[in-house]
Amino acid sequence: MGTPQRIFVSAGEASGDRYGALLMEALRERLGGAAFFGCGGDRMRAAGCQTLVDARQLAMVGIVEVLPGLPRVWRALQLLKGRLRAEPPDLAILIDFPDFNLRLAGELRKVGTPVLYFVAPQVWAWRPGRLKTLRHNVDRLLCIFPFEEEFFLAGGVSAEFIGHPLVGRVVPSFLEDEFRVHFGLPGTTRLIALLPGSRRREILLNLPPLLETARILATDNEYCFLVPAASTVGANWIREQVRNSGLSLHVIEGHTYDVLAHSRAAAVASGTATIETALLGTPMVVVYRVSRATWWLGRDLVSTPFYSMVNIVAGHRIVPEFIQDEFRPQAVARDLRLLLESELLRDRMRQQFRDLARKLRAASVEPASRSGKEAGGELDAESKSEDPIQRAAAIAESFLVGKTGSNIRQSNIRQWTPRFSR
Repeated sequence: MGTPQRIFVSAGEASGDRYGALLMEALRERLGGAAFFGCGGDRMRAAGCQTLVDARQLAMVGIVEVLPGLPRVWRALQLLKGRLRAEPPDLAILIDFPDFNLRLAGELRKVGTPVLYFVAPQVWAWRPGRLKTLRHNVDRLLCIFPFEEEFFLAGGVSAEFIGHPLVGRVVPSFLEDEFRVHFGLPGTTRLIALLPGSRRREILLNLPPLLETARILATDNEYCFLVPAASTVGANWIREQVRNSGLSLHVIEGHTYDVLAHSRAAAVASGTATIETALLGTPMVVVYRVSRATWWLGRDLVSTPFYSMVNIVAGHRIVPEFIQDEFRPQAVARDLRLLLESELLRDRMRQQFRDLARKLRAASVEPASRSGKEAGGELDAESKSEDPIQRAAAIAESFLVGKTGSNIRQSNIRQWTPRFSR
């Protein structure tokens, strides 16, 4: 038996850690064995990655807020670059996290390692200068949103839309009655999900106005509020933040999809969670707040009319957005109240979510059955062949066997114009 092929994988956030673990499992199945090393979190470690850098050390958000952590990030980059120079891998898979991973892409180009980039940096929204870096240092860019392929091809980047890996994987583990019993929730009280983010800094900024929104709603009716806790934050830390809220509120760890699926409505911090909420069909409003300094420095850099990916992918407003100064508890409570009480609005939003899910599938990708598991992301055999993770693994395998087919499809390169409407 020959030496296993060495694959470098780098993911810096919870969603990337999950995608990395799934990709590693799919590649190991295809290759019959491989040695993975790089930067990742608990899921990638559990899947067999030697994590030279723990992704949790790199979790930061904002512009001003990241400054104290820059020395730590620089040390992590130097460690990884040194390893790449000493032992160049056969393939590198970089997952999202562009501030970190694009710096590694340049080093990988120098040592001659082919680079597969999974989850395209959102240069269509801001920092378009990164197109040049992608064009020079990335062999194939795998896009998870349908409009991205055209944009990147027009910019001279070898790109392909493979579908969104969450389609078919976002499923609850419990039926609603089972969920309520398992977590000791009231039997008939309406549930409302509050998702303040997955990083502590995000939560400290977004949770207080969400709790005030909940207090306003609680004066009208009897509700039970649920806050799912990401493993990167910890349930006990969140419980400490909500200890004196005076609300009927439960912090639930490890079952975000159940919280969302069984809630009548949700207030969700902008990010991947908005896509997950839409795929589960839960009516929502989107909120987000950063520090005033970060908002002041970054607000003119964003070139899209929306902040949530749900609205960006749809090309028009599906869900209300309350960003920064517009994130006022009275306004959020008003729109949530409409969703809680109007079946017409709820049905209309759910239909738009179904349309969105269809857009997020590449050709032939079908949703998985309810038997899929949130933690492992298992798919039924029928949908597995065209699953985005399997597609990404097949492309990665083609690089390893020398069949990259990496020439940019010149006939598809054209002027890209965003099509958004309010």
